[in-house]
Amino acid sequence: MVRVTVWNEHIHEQKDETVTEIYPNGIHGTIAEFLKKAGFSVQTATLEEPEHGLTEEVLQNTDVLIWWGHLAHGDVQDDIVQKVKSRVLQGMGLIVLHSGHFSKIFKMLMGTSCNLKWRVADEKERLWIVDPSHPIAEGIGEYIELEKEEMYGEYFDIATPDELVFVSWFAGGEVFRSGCTYKRGNGKVFYFRPGHETYPTYHNKSIQRVIVNAVKWAQPINRIYSNYGYAEGLEKINQG
Repeated sequence: MVRVTVWNEHIHEQKDETVTEIYPNGIHGTIAEFLKKAGFSVQTATLEEPEHGLTEEVLQNTDVLIWWGHLAHGDVQDDIVQKVKSRVLQGMGLIVLHSGHFSKIFKMLMGTSCNLKWRVADEKERLWIVDPSHPIAEGIGEYIELEKEEMYGEYFDIATPDELVFVSWFAGGEVFRSGCTYKRGNGKVFYFRPGHETYPTYHNKSIQRVIVNAVKWAQPINRIYSNYGYAEGLEKINQG
């Protein structure tokens, strides 16, 4: 059984009544609920917990980490970010949602600013599948339409994706690379754009299906992690 940890700042839900009404158990709670129904072993973690809920034990027992952040990217401790990065390089999958594009861990793995254009204007978003053969797109039609979402627009300053699964169009005219995959070390990373806190995006069945598919795709491959540094030759070397 794939072990998933859903990480969320859990700040908006405690400060904004609109967000509380949409996600009474927190964004992490809503995501955890549909992942459990999909058959995964799921736990949650939040910013306010000791070590942000991402202790060494939790990380070692996580196959795929889902990350949602927005208001407090700078409050995430650097040593925790380094631990998450190490686990990704060792093979843990990472799914970064919405405003997590500006998280320390995503920027570290991208090596870029990860900046973009944005606007909150209750706009329609249409996420077009541009790689229909990709397993993350399984069970989804040609596109996903969301009645209202926050706009993110190009240029999105990220590393060139290994694979581009979704491209969004917004009613205001912008487009955006909304579903991007990467390989980092032994780990897989998926960035998925929709999920502004004041909209019920994570209650949408198609969005849920994408995240379920992404967990299956991002789970670790059973292989030995490489050893680095000095290495003896496998064959006898005649020196001199």
